[in-house]
Amino acid sequence: MHFPFKPSWLLAGAALCAVSGAQAQAVPKTIRIIVAYPPGGVSDVVARALGDRLAAQMSTTVVVDNRAGASGAIGMDAVAKAAPDGATLGFSAISPLVLSPHLGKLPFEPLKDIAPVASVMYSPVLLIATPASRARDFRALVADAKAQPGAVRWATSGPASLGHIVLEQVKAATGVDITHVPYKGGGQQLNDALGGQFEILSSNASPTLTSHIRSGKLRPLAVGAPARLESLPQVPTLGELGYSAANINSVFGVFAPAATPPILIEKYNAEINKALASPELRAKLTATDNVPTGGTPAAFAAEIASEFEGNARIVKAANIKAD
Repeated sequence: MHFPFKPSWLLAGAALCAVSGAQAQAVPKTIRIIVAYPPGGVSDVVARALGDRLAAQMSTTVVVDNRAGASGAIGMDAVAKAAPDGATLGFSAISPLVLSPHLGKLPFEPLKDIAPVASVMYSPVLLIATPASRARDFRALVADAKAQPGAVRWATSGPASLGHIVLEQVKAATGVDITHVPYKGGGQQLNDALGGQFEILSSNASPTLTSHIRSGKLRPLAVGAPARLESLPQVPTLGELGYSAANINSVFGVFAPAATPPILIEKYNAEINKALASPELRAKLTATDNVPTGGTPAAFAAEIASEFEGNARIVKAANIKAD
């Protein structure tokens, strides 16, 4: 696999082997988790629940520090610039590392200054029909878009958002003309969806969205996820429908400054996997339609590298620009 520069974490496997027999470095008494999003959202709730589990497991204090802004890049910049002593971790989607770099210059080098520690969860992307759409399934939506070029309006949380990437992949696969309606934030977007101001909404799963689906006000047509959701078993994935390139979702994980000792990264990875196996934390995740993941640092790093290169191709092909 080709990389535009040499990610420091590509050497982590060799480093871990070198220290595997050494005595583990002590975990700091206080750990700060920088959350790249505002307080109160699903990602913040999950990060705090994870922090509580880690504190109990490691007999340490975990403090959550919200650093929101720039689609997660502000928080990840703070992680990149923190002392690599194991006292600072970050919780974020991988998008600041794999998508933001292709849209503009960042104050840090994503694949060089950040070390992946553990994948925590993926957040599915739901494709929702509003009252303005007559489509009862995704194939009907595509048929409507072909019959009336430009008439179908597809709302996302903004240019270069994950929902926008899904839209561009669907357009590329079908050749249909669909009008992109970008928003800044989810509140107005959801209100307009309920009011039928556009036909389709692509959004990460959330309890609020799920409640409107259950009430019948909004209709799910498809989901971007590796498998169907337990809460919406009747809704097919985009992969099942033949849109494998559009079948994407938000992956969240824990990160550390790149020079953090590999033995500490290994320790945190083991503790995070242990936390994700707990029924309490899994229940918090699945209650919001987020799916626990876990795995090794190397597997998480490989996923990030793959997404980085894939997004580079998508952004270039669709000429996607950030605001």
